[in-house]
Amino acid sequence: MTTPAMPAWRTPLVGAQMLVVAFGSLVLMPLLTGLDPSVALFTAGVGTLIFHFITGRSVPVFLASSFAFIAPIGYAVQTWGMSATMGALVVTGVLYILLSAAVKWKGPGFLHFILPPVVIGPIIMVIGLSLAPVAVNMAMGETGDYGYGPALFVSMTALIATVVTAAFARGIFRVVPILIGVVVGYLVALPMGMVDFTPMQESAWVALPEFVAPTFQWQPILFMIPVAIAPAVEHVGDVMAISKVTGKDYVTKPGLHRTLLGDGVATSTAALFGGPPNTTYSEVTGAVMLTKMFNPVIMIWAAGFAVVLAFIGKLGAILQTIPDPVMGGILVVLFGSIAAVGMNTLVRNGVDMTRERNLIIVAVTLVFGIGGMVVGQAEFALQGIALCGVVAIVLNLVLPGRDQADARV
Repeated sequence: MTTPAMPAWRTPLVGAQMLVVAFGSLVLMPLLTGLDPSVALFTAGVGTLIFHFITGRSVPVFLASSFAFIAPIGYAVQTWGMSATMGALVVTGVLYILLSAAVKWKGPGFLHFILPPVVIGPIIMVIGLSLAPVAVNMAMGETGDYGYGPALFVSMTALIATVVTAAFARGIFRVVPILIGVVVGYLVALPMGMVDFTPMQESAWVALPEFVAPTFQWQPILFMIPVAIAPAVEHVGDVMAISKVTGKDYVTKPGLHRTLLGDGVATSTAALFGGPPNTTYSEVTGAVMLTKMFNPVIMIWAAGFAVVLAFIGKLGAILQTIPDPVMGGILVVLFGSIAAVGMNTLVRNGVDMTRERNLIIVAVTLVFGIGGMVVGQAEFALQGIALCGVVAIVLNLVLPGRDQADARV
């Protein structure tokens, strides 16, 4: 496929459109984890520019915050603080860089050897299902003084708007269901007195994002590293998806090792400023498919706009006025969708759940993750998604009867 010719003046406009597509999901993650959404905008823009520099402006993707890190970042911030969490995320980016080196050395089959579908599927399911109580509590107004009835009405309105947009909308609107849901929920919450405009009134029009410098502690680093498993595999799927959309084999050129390297350097750079980890965005891939705009320069424009918007203080402040029930309604769909992606990973790859080894891996991973299993005590504890990642990988490597295709590198 070739990129449709268009006037040069339209390229920035299409770039702005791509940023709008990514915007809802981009700012949702920092709002949920206590990070500054303005910093997330800045690091998404910078990360995307880094990615395109490393890949030679050949892949039409936009990078922004990964939802797989919502629960781990929230826990790490509460346990070790923001600065130590950022240090752990810097090391997570380094892990991507090491994975890219391994892929270049051993080929893309290396990732499949370590992380076959029977490992990735349940890990992704745990990421979604373990977050379900967060979404439900926000939807019912239990995270603030909203009242059960009003909170439920607002959250279900946002939920219905998101579902209807995703299922029935056409064109570019179909790839922005989260943004539509947030806007509709916000407008409904406004006359009900749920929106507090104090942060916006107190903010300046132009303001420096609240950057956070990282510090390095081994406890959050050990906790965060296994979490990178799911986004790394998600990245491979996104690269394959955009390859199918554009008709170009990006796994071969610029190469999966280069795209992983771009993700890794972008993630570490983001954490140096206090931003969330970067990953390729499937929403933007959907927009590329709809618009047939395959020129990577469009994403560079989108990145530039993101960096500029990061310094508009009023924008970051108004994002922080979104009521929890609105977010809760959106998250019901979002977290459920993450779990469904994990299930689809098992189904699409034909994982035979009648085989005892597969059943054991999936069962133990799910119960450990959803049940809240903790191994160890205090700073030596391993739990949550990190524990699930380690357990699933180890079980897959040690249990007999592994498929021959999975056993080859």
